[in-house]
Amino acid sequence: MPVSPPFRVVATAALLVIAAGRTALAQDDVAKCDKPIGTLAVVEPQSASIGYLSQYRLGSPTGLIRMFVQQSNCFIVVERGAAMENMKQERSLAAGGEMQQNENMGQGMMKAADFILTPAVVISNNDAGGMGAAVGGLLSRSSPVVAGIAGGTKIKEAETSMVVADARTTVQVAAAQGKARRTDFKAAIGALAGPVAAGIGAYTNTPEGKLIAASFQDNYNQIVAFAKKDATLLARAGRFKPAGLEGDQLKAGASFPEGATLVPKIDNVKLYESPADGAKIVATLKKGVELIFLGTEKDGYLQVQGSDGEGWVRKVLVAKK
Repeated sequence: MPVSPPFRVVATAALLVIAAGRTALAQDDVAKCDKPIGTLAVVEPQSASIGYLSQYRLGSPTGLIRMFVQQSNCFIVVERGAAMENMKQERSLAAGGEMQQNENMGQGMMKAADFILTPAVVISNNDAGGMGAAVGGLLSRSSPVVAGIAGGTKIKEAETSMVVADARTTVQVAAAQGKARRTDFKAAIGALAGPVAAGIGAYTNTPEGKLIAASFQDNYNQIVAFAKKDATLLARAGRFKPAGLEGDQLKAGASFPEGATLVPKIDNVKLYESPADGAKIVATLKKGVELIFLGTEKDGYLQVQGSDGEGWVRKVLVAKK
């Protein structure tokens, strides 16, 4: 799918005026959707981009982009960043028996990402004739951009890109570029000043950060504009049902893929005709007998096929072989 052409954004303290015939947006405006298309994970840029941003004391832009996504209502954000390590720690504590009883923390609870968004950034400066680096690349250590950190910024223009891919098929479904350019540095490029900027640090309180944030905002708004015009993505929004988002309403437990081989943990496990304890017993299974999971789970029971027939077994009494 072709990348949208870059649009120039003139950043002032009050407005981001998009000089390509588009409607001017207030500085904290993020394009909105009536309903979400699906779940989305924002991944870290390549290490080269992270290294370049760090020269301006800027961290990863993923928190900033997640904020745009959440405010847009076009996707539901799933965490795949630094906080994932903390989540893994909680699950490890639960698996080790350290949690209180009935804390409901375990496997089979995480929501899958339907889409993956990958960002990248480019910087230009006053002393260079063009863009200072390729998307995701690094400028040399001798670059005047690096020298400008201590004595005032040399950043003239920021350009960013975003690519959105289907997490299951890996097919690219949207791509766009954003651009922001300073016109009067003394005016302080307040592209994200205000409540939209809470919690994203240097992207709101340094000139370099504000310029790059302005570009990412323009970039994401173009992704939204593309999504609203794409019939396939609109159809997915119509089919999307945001179920299973509230963790306290889920029950933890092992999650088995369809076709997995399961075995009873003990002797005399009942194979029922339907998913209920009072249902007719099809067979009594011995420990270790192989069963094939048919992909359906209901009320704590799994539908399986074994040599003794097809039926339902209690989930807690079987394990994956």
